[in-house]
Amino acid sequence: MILIIDFGSQFNQLIARRVREGKVYCQVEPPSIPIDAIKTLAPKGIILSGGPASIYAKNSPRVDAAIFDLGIPILGICYGMHFMVDTLGGKVKQAARREYGFAEFTAKGRSRLLAKVDKHSQCWMSHGDSIVALPKGFSVIGTTDNTSVAAAQNARRRFYGLQFHPEVVHTVKGTQMIHNFIYDICGCKRSWTMQGFARDTVTQIRDTVGDQKVILGLSGGVDSSVTALLVHKAIGRQLTCIFVDNGLLRKEEAANLKLRLKQHLKINIRFVSARNRFLRALAGVTDPERKRKIIGKVFMDVFEAEAKKIKNAKFLGQGTLYPDVIESQSAFGGPTAVIKSHHNVGGLPKKMKLKLLEPLKYLFKDEVRQLGKALGLDDDLVWRQPFPGPGLAIRVVGEITRRRLEILREVDAVLLDEIRKAGYYRKLWQSFAVLLPIKSVGIMGDGRTYEYIAAIRAVTSKDAMTADWARLPHALLGRISNRIINEVRGVNRVVYDISSKPPSTIEWE
Repeated sequence: MILIIDFGSQFNQLIARRVREGKVYCQVEPPSIPIDAIKTLAPKGIILSGGPASIYAKNSPRVDAAIFDLGIPILGICYGMHFMVDTLGGKVKQAARREYGFAEFTAKGRSRLLAKVDKHSQCWMSHGDSIVALPKGFSVIGTTDNTSVAAAQNARRRFYGLQFHPEVVHTVKGTQMIHNFIYDICGCKRSWTMQGFARDTVTQIRDTVGDQKVILGLSGGVDSSVTALLVHKAIGRQLTCIFVDNGLLRKEEAANLKLRLKQHLKINIRFVSARNRFLRALAGVTDPERKRKIIGKVFMDVFEAEAKKIKNAKFLGQGTLYPDVIESQSAFGGPTAVIKSHHNVGGLPKKMKLKLLEPLKYLFKDEVRQLGKALGLDDDLVWRQPFPGPGLAIRVVGEITRRRLEILREVDAVLLDEIRKAGYYRKLWQSFAVLLPIKSVGIMGDGRTYEYIAAIRAVTSKDAMTADWARLPHALLGRISNRIINEVRGVNRVVYDISSKPPSTIEWE
């Protein structure tokens, strides 16, 4: 396995993706991990991630320097490289000229890290500090026009550093560099599979839970469904799932999910209707973060009341994924800048005095789908596009009313129908509609209208951490717009969102 030390970069999870895509297991740990714990993990190599801090700043994050005495390969990326250089006797200072975005990388000399990498290739920079002196035993193996030490190595000790980010797709040969590190330098084998992960996780759940009971909040999405199936395989009837209908679901979704979940999962599920309670709590609220917090609070209250009916439950199962954790962790003391709070990372276990069970915590969405297939989950559930926990509440921009929710449900139903008929549903990461809080003038039947604007959002992505807007055919967009305006009362204008993440997020709120 490969150990990744998380110094707080928004791209950290992409490092893990690249390693796992190579069928090598990796584990992400904070810099506070004790050296004895690292020795127990016995990694074949360590990757030090990037991060937002400056190594010379007070309280900059640091891992125990004893990692450099373990005799294993270490790769430092951006801040991770700065930590390596600073710790081993080199010097880092603020760059005279910062470097963000594309740069041309030029390889120098010979290095196992750069095997099969072109002498000139595109890389992705994101740094305001630069290395001005390398530690003893290190040499430069790559430069850019702006950065004289873009890559360095101590080949004898198998220490390597990259100023740029090899984990992002913008670095053309980045995956090759990571594979060179994990295979050739660390000696890892391509042996990690979802089938093996499923077997190991079922055993771990069984050993952890014993004869206790587990409660799980089921949404019907692939994350919670795979979590439910995994826990069910481990402990059977000791698991009880609770599905809360918050009134913020898509058209006929509650009824369809109820049928599908009962039919395919064969798991003990309790369905709770709480539509009115959620809508009352959200009345008049326009701020998206307040919406999320209100929905989370009401969900906790409803869920807790239902969970109390299940006697002697000791664990709470959650379908938390790593992107959820990385975007939320600064709220819990981590180094990464918070983007938005997530409904499934919070205080529910503590409030209910339950232990948390998160078997998917370090998996990405595509890995969860692979796991679902390995577990025999139905394709309709495996390939269901992500749907946010707060539901349509964060797709009705501004105040939430029953009328606006109904309009959005109809718009969304038309959109998804056309996306499926055109064969794009599985090609897209997400496709959904947003109802804007403004109206525009239109003409229908020679008469003036003043109605809402619907925005269409469709993106491609591998992990939701970065995403690009989908280049849907104009004819398809035309059909979607025509049907929405003709079939949905309350909408007279349709726009298409052509922004990528970053700088935008996938959801509007």
